[in-house]
Amino acid sequence: GAQAKVASHSRPLVMQPQISTFALPDSMLPPLRHVSSPLAAGPSAAGAAPGSAHSLGGSLPARPHSASRGHGQAGVAVVTASVVAALSTRRRVRGHRAAVVLRASQAGNAETSRRDVFAWSVAAAAGSAAPVKVSAAAQPKLELPSFGVGAWAWGDRLFWGYNEAEDPAIRGAFETCVNAGVKLFDTAEIYGPGRSEELLGSFIRETGANVQVATKFAALPWKTSRSDVVSACKGSLQRLGMETIDLYQIHFPGPWKNEEFWDGLGDCYEQGLVKAVGVSNYGSEAVRGIHKVLKERGIPLTSNQVQYSLVYRFPELNGMKATCDELGVRILAYSPLGLGVLTGKFSQENLPSGPRRALVEKFLADPAWNEFQTTMRTVAATKGPEVSPSQIALAWCMAKGTTPIPGARNVRQATDNVGALKFSLSASEVEALDTASLRLQPVLTPSLSPMVKESVDTKIKLFEA
Repeated sequence: GAQAKVASHSRPLVMQPQISTFALPDSMLPPLRHVSSPLAAGPSAAGAAPGSAHSLGGSLPARPHSASRGHGQAGVAVVTASVVAALSTRRRVRGHRAAVVLRASQAGNAETSRRDVFAWSVAAAAGSAAPVKVSAAAQPKLELPSFGVGAWAWGDRLFWGYNEAEDPAIRGAFETCVNAGVKLFDTAEIYGPGRSEELLGSFIRETGANVQVATKFAALPWKTSRSDVVSACKGSLQRLGMETIDLYQIHFPGPWKNEEFWDGLGDCYEQGLVKAVGVSNYGSEAVRGIHKVLKERGIPLTSNQVQYSLVYRFPELNGMKATCDELGVRILAYSPLGLGVLTGKFSQENLPSGPRRALVEKFLADPAWNEFQTTMRTVAATKGPEVSPSQIALAWCMAKGTTPIPGARNVRQATDNVGALKFSLSASEVEALDTASLRLQPVLTPSLSPMVKESVDTKIKLFEA
C-alpha cells in the first residue's frame, strides 16, 4: 500500500498551571472564515438545493463521492473543487510536512488514475504533499486486545484535577502497564485538551514502547465537514509525534453533519493517516449507518467505545452491544470501574472530591449496594487473597467480550488494574455478578448524558447509552 513519512513538531499546549484554564489546539477551534471561491462550491452550485453543501457558497467542502459513492466525471469535478478550495483557503497544519509515495490503484481504473494524478499535480504545484491512496481491501482489520488503558485523566483538570506535578506518576503507570503486556492506550484531542496526547506520545518515544494508540476526533458544533476530521487527525499526529494512528474514532455524535464525519473518517483511512477507524458513544442506528457507509468504501468499522460496567449496563440491556456483536464491531468499555465506585475504596468517610462525590454518595445510599459489594468480594476471594473488586469489575467486562480501558494515574492503580489479566471468571460467577448488579438503582443513566440523542438534519438516532 501507500507509504507515508511524517515529520512532526508538536507545539506546546498553552497552560496556566495555577488556574483551571486552557487554550484549545488549532484543530479544535472554529474556522475563522469559509471558502468563498465559486469553484469550491462544485460544478452544480447554481442549481443546488437550499441547505445543501453547494448552496452554502462553498463553506462545506463537496463530497468526492456521488450519492452512491461511486466514481466518474463528477468525481473529477469534485476533486478539482476540493483542491482549489484548499488552495484558496491556504489552510495547513503548522509544522506538519509529509513526503508520500503515491501508488496507482491496483484496480487499474483509468478514471481513478486520472483523478489521482490530477489531484497530485495540483497539490504538488501548491507545495503540498501528494494525497496517499490506500487500497482498503488490502488492509487487514486491526485486531484489538482484550484489555487497554484510558488516558482521560492524563491532562484533564476539570473532572480529574490534573496538574503537571503528576507527570512522573503517570509515566510510572504507563510503564507498569507496558511491562505487564498491555498494548492499547486510548486518548483524545479533547482530553486536556491536547495534553493527554502529548504525554502519551512522549512516553512512547522516551521508552520505545511498542503499543497501539487510539485517539478521537471531537465532533464539536462548529465542525461541519469531512475536512475537519482530516485536519483534526493531523493535529493529533502532531501532538502524538507519530506517523500513523492505530485507531481513530469519532468521539461523540455531532448535532448535525454526522455523515460528513463518517466520510472524513474514511478519508483518514484512505490517506494512510490511520490504520483503523471506530466511533464512540454511538447507538445501534448510528452504528449501522456508519458501518454501511464505510463498507461501501471497503473500510471496516473496528470499534464503538461506550460507557459499560457493572453499574452501567445499558449498552448490553438495550440491544446496542448485540448490534455491535452482529456487525463484528468491538466494544471498548470506558469507565469500566464506574468512575471509581467499583474499586471498593469509597465509603461515607472516604468520598472523592469534585463531580464524582455526589454520584458515589447515591451509590452508597442504595440498600442493595452492600449486597452487591459482598458478591464482588465473594467472587474475588475465589480467585486469590490479593484479588481486588476493581479486578473483578474488569474481568467481568472481558468476560462479556469487551475491551475495558480503565484509567491509571500512578503505579499502584496500574498494578491493580493489570492484575485482572491473571484470571478469568466462570459463567456462574458472571451470572452472580449480573444478578447482583441488576438489583441496584440506576445512578448513571443515558437520560443524564449530554450526548446528542438525534441528528438535527437527518433525524437518525445517535446516542442510546
